[in-house]
Amino acid sequence: MGLPSSVWTGVTGWREAVVRRAESAPAGPNGHEPPAVVPVLTASEDIDRAVPAGLRLAASWAWRIILVSALLYGLARVAGYLSEVVIPVAVAILLAAMLTPVANRLRAWGWNSGAASAVTLLGGIVLIAGALTLITSQIVAQAADLSTNVVAGFNNLVTSLQNSRLPINASYFDTAAWGERIQKFLTESRSTIASYAAEVGSQVGHFVAGLAITLFSLFYFLYDGRGIFTALLRFFPRESRSRVDHAASNGWRALSGYVRATILVALSDAVVILIGALLLGVPVAPALAALVFIGAFVPLVGAFVSGTVAVLVALVALGWVQALIMLGIIIFVLEVEGHLLQPLLLGRAVKLHPLAVLLSIASGIVVAGIIGALLAVPLLAFAKSFVEYLRGHKIPRTDATPSPVGDEPDAGAAVPDQEPAAASDVESGEPAGTDPVPVPDRG
Repeated sequence: MGLPSSVWTGVTGWREAVVRRAESAPAGPNGHEPPAVVPVLTASEDIDRAVPAGLRLAASWAWRIILVSALLYGLARVAGYLSEVVIPVAVAILLAAMLTPVANRLRAWGWNSGAASAVTLLGGIVLIAGALTLITSQIVAQAADLSTNVVAGFNNLVTSLQNSRLPINASYFDTAAWGERIQKFLTESRSTIASYAAEVGSQVGHFVAGLAITLFSLFYFLYDGRGIFTALLRFFPRESRSRVDHAASNGWRALSGYVRATILVALSDAVVILIGALLLGVPVAPALAALVFIGAFVPLVGAFVSGTVAVLVALVALGWVQALIMLGIIIFVLEVEGHLLQPLLLGRAVKLHPLAVLLSIASGIVVAGIIGALLAVPLLAFAKSFVEYLRGHKIPRTDATPSPVGDEPDAGAAVPDQEPAAASDVESGEPAGTDPVPVPDRG
């Protein structure tokens, strides 16, 4: 009996030890001891844990920035390669933003889409042709007086330089010597001039082709802008089409408001400069005002550069005093534009920081010259409103049930009439305009 008793005592002690250990251990959800979880790290995860968190965050940002930059660079290269098509289409989009209200008004009066688009396009062409005809007739009518004033002003300038104490050689004022120099330069640069003439002829051909593309695209943007945009939406995932549609509509409203406000600002600048030039008696004042009107479409610098031409004409034709007065008028126009007209008219359309405007214009000049400077700020206005809408609205979950969106989006319009959501509403985190607002088809 001694051996069985010892075995029984050992088993009993072992059972009591197991019970005490079970009572001291935390119970699992089913009353049993939870299984011990031992983390197993791979070699790469072990290395990642050894890298500081700040460096991991910087690396994550870095490769994403590099990827986005490469994508933008590739798109820029493609756009540059197809610039003879991209630039006319971009100009047509700006013109469509300006002329769409006219076409919509004609449709509201009962016109069909084709007739309204054609009349709007032809009316714009007639208006531009009439303005160019008026300017050309003014220049031709005052060409004789202008040439006489220019010659007299140049002679006065030469006389002033001769009588001054500046160390200028007297041979520079010999007209016969200047004639010989010009003739010699033309003779030596004959091949260069011929190459430039051929290049100018080629550029004229490209301009005519681009003008045809612009007019053709503009007609279809006015006629079937909504259909074209709906076709582009099919490249996006089905569950995000409605959201992209609303964001694009928000950007289109900002772009339309910007273009209309810019027209009013440019018209105001041209009218003030026209009045000042007429009061001073500056030759070809209507032509100078038209030049200022065109230049004012480039914010901050356009009106100043085009107004400098008016100052130079006043200097050569009238003298220093009138030129200084004309310069004062230009400065007054720039101050009124920068501190009154742009904040008042452009503030409702889109708010852009002056530094962002200046940098976008400089970038546009580097990329595409004058056309780039013209298109940079409208593109920035659209992109800002588009991104603000996307940032202020929640991204649909991928595991959610897709909304019943077919090939066409549920709401939104390519040419909406509503005002864009304010930046403060978007930044506050409240999704503005989440409910779809049905807008009649624009054609």
